[in-house]
Amino acid sequence: MIVITTPTGNIGSRVLAQVLESSQPVRVVVRDQEKLPAEVRDRAEVVEGSHGDADVVARALEDADALFWLCPPDRQAADAVAAFTGFTRPAAEILRGQGVRRVVSISSLGRHTPYADRAGLGTGALAMDDLIAGTGVAFRALALPGFMDNLLRQKEMLKEQGLFSGAFSGDRRHPAVAVRDIAAVAARLLLDPTWTGQEEIPLLGPEDLSHEDMAGIATEALGRPVRYQQVPMPAYRDRLLNSGMSEGIAQSMVDLITANENGLYQGVTRTPQHAIDTPTTFRQWCEDTLEPAVRSA
Repeated sequence: MIVITTPTGNIGSRVLAQVLESSQPVRVVVRDQEKLPAEVRDRAEVVEGSHGDADVVARALEDADALFWLCPPDRQAADAVAAFTGFTRPAAEILRGQGVRRVVSISSLGRHTPYADRAGLGTGALAMDDLIAGTGVAFRALALPGFMDNLLRQKEMLKEQGLFSGAFSGDRRHPAVAVRDIAAVAARLLLDPTWTGQEEIPLLGPEDLSHEDMAGIATEALGRPVRYQQVPMPAYRDRLLNSGMSEGIAQSMVDLITANENGLYQGVTRTPQHAIDTPTTFRQWCEDTLEPAVRSA
């Protein structure tokens, strides 16, 4: 039995779709099963509730062999470490005695850099991994940089103004990965019963790009001028607070960006394997995902 959390999310839904193509039995944990497509409810066992709840996760992990773990965002948490570890702790306690053999988590790059302990949300994700690893289960933490797909949040602004914005500097290059590649690696691991031990798997995408590089590529893919606008950090933090985010999580976002600017995502050297595991280039993603999304926005 493979258990998948966040089955309606951007990553979880893609993991679920690929795992359902196999002959393995699948169980999903979802707050509201009506949000699942009918074909998923027909093919997968459903446990309704939050996977941060001990009773729910105990039912979900009964007789399970593998678990896909993604901690959902908590915009009102006191801080990032509390958000990640508090949500994960009930599952970790159950993993110790439940017999689950393998866990795959969605985590962050940066463990082997000087910024790992002051990277906000990244620090929280790494603390979550430590909690899971401490159970002794076979474990693969997918260590991720920024997602290309985050740009879809600004598709209306791209269409109306030819603009996307953020707090990152425009000229510093970072790795970026497509969500579909993350899901493909996660599904492959969940379906492979042979691996053991504990390991971090960095998924870097095929290239490092600055936001100005991305604007140039998006210009060509969309057939119209696109530019990137950096938002000053105080204004960015105010934007987060005005959206309803807690002080602690807003600061965690600021800390993550600051650590990234200082090299949080630069602690792993890209190898040919990274291009094999995460082959989608930003240009390809813009052409087949961003362009139709902006056109229909």
